Amino acid sequence: MMLVDDEILIREMVKECVPWEKEGFQFVGDAPDGEIALQLIEQLQPDILITDIKMPFMDGLELSSIVRKRMPDIKIVILSGHGDFEYARSALRLGVEEYGLKPVSAASMLELLHSVSRKIDEERLEKERARKQLLSESEKLTMTKEKLLSDLCCGFLTTSEAIHWSSAISLDLMSPYYAVVIADYRDASADEADMEEAVLPAPLPHAGEPLVFKRSRTETVWVIKGDSSEELEERLRRFRETREPSGNPARQTPAIGIGSIHDRLQGIHLSYLEAEEDMHLHRLSRQNKREMNLSVSAHMPPEPPVFLDRSKFLDFLRLGTPGEAETFVTAYLAGLNRHDWAGSPLGYYILNDLTIEVLHAAKESFRSMGPHEVELERFQAAISAVRTREGACSYLISLAEQYWRWRSEGADKYGELILKVKAYIAEHYDKEYVSLQSASEYVRLSPSHLSKVFSQETGQTFIEYLTQTRIQKAMELLLTTHAKSYEVAFQVGYNDAHYFSNLFKRVTGMTTKQFRQNGGLALGTKGDGNEAAFKLG
Repeated sequence: MMLVDDEILIREMVKECVPWEKEGFQFVGDAPDGEIALQLIEQLQPDILITDIKMPFMDGLELSSIVRKRMPDIKIVILSGHGDFEYARSALRLGVEEYGLKPVSAASMLELLHSVSRKIDEERLEKERARKQLLSESEKLTMTKEKLLSDLCCGFLTTSEAIHWSSAISLDLMSPYYAVVIADYRDASADEADMEEAVLPAPLPHAGEPLVFKRSRTETVWVIKGDSSEELEERLRRFRETREPSGNPARQTPAIGIGSIHDRLQGIHLSYLEAEEDMHLHRLSRQNKREMNLSVSAHMPPEPPVFLDRSKFLDFLRLGTPGEAETFVTAYLAGLNRHDWAGSPLGYYILNDLTIEVLHAAKESFRSMGPHEVELERFQAAISAVRTREGACSYLISLAEQYWRWRSEGADKYGELILKVKAYIAEHYDKEYVSLQSASEYVRLSPSHLSKVFSQETGQTFIEYLTQTRIQKAMELLLTTHAKSYEVAFQVGYNDAHYFSNLFKRVTGMTTKQFRQNGGLALGTKGDGNEAAFKLG
């Protein structure tokens, strides 16, 4: 609070006779008239201004009028030795909070100030409620079902954030099991609306609200839920049947990718990445088949064309040994002994089709593979060089050997990579720029591949792990320093203090103030059951 009065004795008495700090106030300054006071008020920004009326140069009513216009949040208390009703009426018209008559006792002064301070507290509380309500409504407007599902699939949300936002927009997200399916209509023969109605499977009864969003103009993504893995397998089986239609071979269905089944919300991200790769391989396989059929039509041999049994080759890869490879491949290609490898492109499409199938099988079985686009380009370059039956045999033997190398490398290949990523997060968690993109550049791996590997190896998405690291560091700072909440937010990589406070409460179940008051006790999982309790070292 600040005092303005032209009588120095009154200013000294008020300043010295009231125990300001004990009563919860801070006396920031005083002035002998309104003109001098105005400069100090703008500089000190008091919450409460106590002013006399009759003063030289600028009286209290003039001062109050200017303060109300320039700084409307300041509460004004008028003190005057004049009991004239006109002064009181003028003061009330100006929006003065209280009007008291001199002489005033310390007790009366404190009674006035406490009355005003309660109004200030109530107004601030109401403003904060209104601000939070406005922010909440604004956030709800920006968070839609499509954005939530997209961010969840792309790994941009932690489990607690996904649960928070799904509740905020009334989306039934929780389920025991999840899988992701992606369909791309760019090569389909009908338009998308007709295709979805005629080709894609109808949802099973009692499956709940479909979790669907448009990834692009031609691509649709489903997050499929199920109460059991068997129920989810049944739903996915319908998509697989749609992907491999029987009957009319000329009908072009969408390219469909199907991810694996997971029992945690964060598994949606991994299933999404798998579905993306599966869809790409499905599209490549279909394109190759079309080219192969065109090649057969253009180079129709005197006898029906011979095609390779893909399942037989895959069975050999799973059960055979390197020592048996040459004998098996020679017998496997016997049906193509008369094929003109140098003059007809049919052989390229046959080997390419088989290679895509092997890549697909390896992707489903092994974690140690690199991006399928890179692997496929390497194999296709080798296929292009095949000009003889012996060259085809050598190629298939090398394909089998590569499959076995992937199998032998197993799940430990990325152990060192994961340690490097975790070390990067530990060193840079306090920087706002830290992201999957920056980490992938650091380890020289594509973001999508790093995201998949990190999820598979750690059981957490990259964002989950980064958030966990930052919240753990925030808890340490709250317990070991006197830093304010917004300062802690900045020190752990969050420039938005409001977002940090909400995230901290969603993850820990306590506000930063409650956490600090409780000394970190009773800290555990908050409600969703999907995030391990945070514990300090």
